[in-house]
Amino acid sequence: PVLSGGMGQNSPNLLWEACGRLPDTFDPSNPHSHNPSSRLTHDTVEHVRYRILQHFNTTPDKYSVIFTSGCTAALKLVAESFPWRPPTATEPASQFCYLTDNHTSVVGIRGVTSALGVVSLPVSPEEIEARAKDVAQSECRSCQTPHLFCYPAQSNFSGRKYSLEYVRGIQARKLYPACDSHGQWFVLLDAASFASCSPLDLQEHPADFVPFSFYKMFGFPTGLGALLVRNDTAALLRKAYFGGGTAVAYLAGENYYVPAPNMANRFEDGTISFLDVIALNHSFDALHTLTGGMDKVQLHTFGLARYTYMLLSSLCHGNGQPVAQIYSESEFENPSTQGAILNFNLTDCHGQIIGYSQVDKLASLFNIHVRTGCFCNTGACQLFLGITNQDVKGNLQAGHVCGDNIDLVDGRPTGSVRVSFGYMSTFQDCQNFLNFIVDCFVEKPVEVDQEKLDRLKLNTSSKGSSQCPLTMPTNGKPNHIDSREHASTDPVVNEYGGKAITTEAKSQGKAQYLTNIYIYPIKSCAAFEVTDWPVGPLGLLHDRGWMVVNGNGVCLNQKREPRLCLIHPQIYLPSNTLSSYLSGLNTISVPLENHKEPHQSHGVCQSKVCGDRVQTVDCGDEAASWLSEFLGQPCRLIRQSPDFIRNMKKGHEKGVSSIALSLVNEAQYLMINHASVDLLQRHITSRYSITCYYLISRFRANLVISGLEPFEEDDWSHLIIGNTHFQVAGRCGRCQMIGVDQNTGAKTKEPLLSLSAYRKGKVTFGVYLVHQSLDVSNATLSVGYHFQMFLFVWTQKKCKKTLLGYHFNLSVCIL
Repeated sequence: PVLSGGMGQNSPNLLWEACGRLPDTFDPSNPHSHNPSSRLTHDTVEHVRYRILQHFNTTPDKYSVIFTSGCTAALKLVAESFPWRPPTATEPASQFCYLTDNHTSVVGIRGVTSALGVVSLPVSPEEIEARAKDVAQSECRSCQTPHLFCYPAQSNFSGRKYSLEYVRGIQARKLYPACDSHGQWFVLLDAASFASCSPLDLQEHPADFVPFSFYKMFGFPTGLGALLVRNDTAALLRKAYFGGGTAVAYLAGENYYVPAPNMANRFEDGTISFLDVIALNHSFDALHTLTGGMDKVQLHTFGLARYTYMLLSSLCHGNGQPVAQIYSESEFENPSTQGAILNFNLTDCHGQIIGYSQVDKLASLFNIHVRTGCFCNTGACQLFLGITNQDVKGNLQAGHVCGDNIDLVDGRPTGSVRVSFGYMSTFQDCQNFLNFIVDCFVEKPVEVDQEKLDRLKLNTSSKGSSQCPLTMPTNGKPNHIDSREHASTDPVVNEYGGKAITTEAKSQGKAQYLTNIYIYPIKSCAAFEVTDWPVGPLGLLHDRGWMVVNGNGVCLNQKREPRLCLIHPQIYLPSNTLSSYLSGLNTISVPLENHKEPHQSHGVCQSKVCGDRVQTVDCGDEAASWLSEFLGQPCRLIRQSPDFIRNMKKGHEKGVSSIALSLVNEAQYLMINHASVDLLQRHITSRYSITCYYLISRFRANLVISGLEPFEEDDWSHLIIGNTHFQVAGRCGRCQMIGVDQNTGAKTKEPLLSLSAYRKGKVTFGVYLVHQSLDVSNATLSVGYHFQMFLFVWTQKKCKKTLLGYHFNLSVCIL
């Protein structure tokens, strides 16, 4: 189930219906022209405008529809065209007032107003009514200063629905802050979250500006939103820039411009996305055909959300501790005050917060998609999570930025988990989600706060909403995965000069020795195990030098295409070839180094790896056909351009200098400890049969060392293997990719499930390394090499004159 964005999940056939239902004689074209096709396009677009207004129970006499690229673009249009006034000798400055529980794109209007001398006033939800006046304030005709108040019809963070009566209350200056200031008050009602599952009646609640997104309503089309502007307000708006189609006349050689009289024509610069606009016809058709209207959508989605809330809020660990901390002002009693959004953090049996990143990773194992973080609503996030302004600044200094996966700082959450329901959501989605929570996060036996559950059942104000049977998931144990024995693979022969490795040899490790070396010539494909291998300037020679991209040039990995693990690349240094084989297809070979010029062989292309733009060279049609046949989609094999330098991202442990990378994700090497694997394997065997060797393959490490305490490598700072010096660049965060069986491509919930349970926090396994002081002309790593590690130790010492009473000395221990 997709429980992530608050958007209306589109009908699977909506895109094809939108394309297929156009008449054969209809050839859409630019609506700014006057040929028959353009006229028909124009008329169809105008019909869609009318249909949008009809959806919000209003008419073209009352409102105009301005198409934008999304809700944010609609808000930016208001910010740039509202008639803000600086203070004068006789009148105060305009005020930009906004609810603290607002999306970033609303608060961002402040970036425009602050430069104009406009007062920005954040308003807490409680102040609107608590500081209201009993009667409408007398009109001061001498003061015509325009002010703007912005609030969401529904919080995108918690799903709280704010009263639509605020619209008239602010306009009449009865509610705070309008009741404290003279002038004309206008209301911007952000309907982006609200409109996806709730009916909005603009005859009853005539907001001056209503921005929203069609993507959040229907799921398709994307990149299209609108701004509804009340016609009585439209004349106040000022627009500086004028684009194609917005003028009735202008001169190139003189400052002369006459805007189009029609509101939409004046504000829609250039050609609108008319094909997407036409597709809205079919989006509205699908909505009404499948649901019967927004009233029914509201009842259905609220029923699902209420059911999930009641069970999740009553769920407890075996010791009675609640499983979830839910962020809501209500107990989901009424769809008029609460939307179909559930925001929470999970807690362990000791009451400690479980980071949202860990929840997100495990949810993906169950094919559940959630949203995590602060959801571009810092005000609500601070309120519910108790994050102070100083905390936000401190978290930034600690390295946390919006959108990352740093979910805990000093044990305190930086964000939360949000599930949202759309009109395509089902009761089974709720059950799957609750079963996931029980399987992964509840300390058994499962307990229920029956007193709370009974009280929630008695709430009758949700009468008439879509009801679901209240049956608590009772899974006492995580989902069992069929056990199976893994067959041994054939020995791998190292043409560089190493000897064959048997399964028995692989399972034996000696204390403080390098036990295994793996290279992965093609990113996300099978490992190539060797006993000794040269070290190059980017890491192990030819490690992740190639990758597979789809027809759009996007890198494929095992999360997107798990069958990549069935492709077995091998490097033959004497013959300068990379050969790949898999069952049922002929072996394909490409040269390790292509000395031909790009224009003589295959072109240079651009791609991305972990957000980094990389320059690559295509390996030709033969390799592409081979991959496409196996994967069942257009694919290309590309390799990193030899003259392209990709530097390692900053943000790992301090002290790591600029390092050149291949097509790896994070660093030159990934190392794991055999002792850590052994420990994890013992935790897994109670529910999943897997040998230590095959568990090692899940983590796709370059280097495996043996003979130490489990997870001791997490604290190392440096490492020497043979004569090669390495610096530790940080721990390796793990995701659902370690659940791909490297022999079959099947997806399993282990070992991520057990790793998450054991580590109780950040799901990390293994450490990243970069080499130092390397002479690449003769550097080699071999199985059996001794290693020596270094550990940073912090010691305390009394200091009379320091502010905190202590200072720290850094000692280096050689282990």
